[in-house]
Amino acid sequence: MSRNAISRDLALRIGLAARAMPGTDIKRLLIALTAFAGQPIDEEKIAALTIADMKTLCDGELSGFDDSVLQRGLAALKGVPAEPETEAYADGDLPGSVRIACASDDGIHIDGHFGSCTRFIIYQVNADESRLIDLRDTTMPDGLEVEDKNVFRAGLIKDCQLLYVASVGGPAAAKIVKLGIHPIKLAGRDEIPTVINKLQAVLAETPPPWLAKAMGVQATDRIRFERRASE
Repeated sequence: MSRNAISRDLALRIGLAARAMPGTDIKRLLIALTAFAGQPIDEEKIAALTIADMKTLCDGELSGFDDSVLQRGLAALKGVPAEPETEAYADGDLPGSVRIACASDDGIHIDGHFGSCTRFIIYQVNADESRLIDLRDTTMPDGLEVEDKNVFRAGLIKDCQLLYVASVGGPAAAKIVKLGIHPIKLAGRDEIPTVINKLQAVLAETPPPWLAKAMGVQATDRIRFERRASE
């Protein structure tokens, strides 16, 4: 292999970066990276790239992109999951929906422990549609002192009906339940879309009474769900 050759993985990421920035040519981006960082292009050089550096590539042609677009391109180059984009939501947009919080570190999987995950990803979900409505950082604000960080974290998702986590301790779970949130601990490292698809299947069929209540189903209809569940 030539000493100037790049790894297959890095070549793939350069291609993904070009795709993330519409109109960017893969070959031109590779040439620009080489001109900027020198040969060989390696992981250390890519890791050091910044948004400001991205704006100078391709003779400054990338400077016309919004920072959010450049961030997606840079994330692809570094192999870091890009920050997902949230969608607008107003009460009533998704009838029969529930709000769920997903404890995640990588933004893709339910891989976070309740007490240490980096963020909660918030979705509004009904049987037919799901909408990413918020990203909530769990970092404690500077100067804020709390006696129990689990109470602080539970407060971040107090508007949710369900919480999906990889792990949660008993005392923390009790604080979550006290706010009317139902914690669900997953055995595997499931991707968030997979979890949402499974939830939608339950919403479309016979949700348990507590979930039907969260969906806004009338009490008389919840009795029907209770009867079905006992059959």
